[in-house]
Amino acid sequence: MSTPFSKDMPPPTGDALKAARLAAGLSQVEAAQLMGYPVQAGSRGGLQSRTWQALESPTDPRNMPGPVFAMFQLLTHQHAHWRIVEKTTDAPPRSEPPGQA
Repeated sequence: MSTPFSKDMPPPTGDALKAARLAAGLSQVEAAQLMGYPVQAGSRGGLQSRTWQALESPTDPRNMPGPVFAMFQLLTHQHAHWRIVEKTTDAPPRSEPPGQA
């Protein structure tokens, strides 16, 4: 039996998360929706994501988990080493995780 594929995935700082969101051209609401975080009506109309706001805040102790940030980077084409590609139907299934074969 093979061991699970693992990489070092530290949580981002609030500033790093904000920079990644801005580089992707997303609002906080769009980023939250992409990642499945809750969105609610804002006090001035429109929508907001208090969760995403907290994750970007330098004073809030909450951080986005590293693997979730890695997925955000993958989905927004910003990951330094990996990318998501469409799976072809004629490709044989892999029996080992990438890098373990």
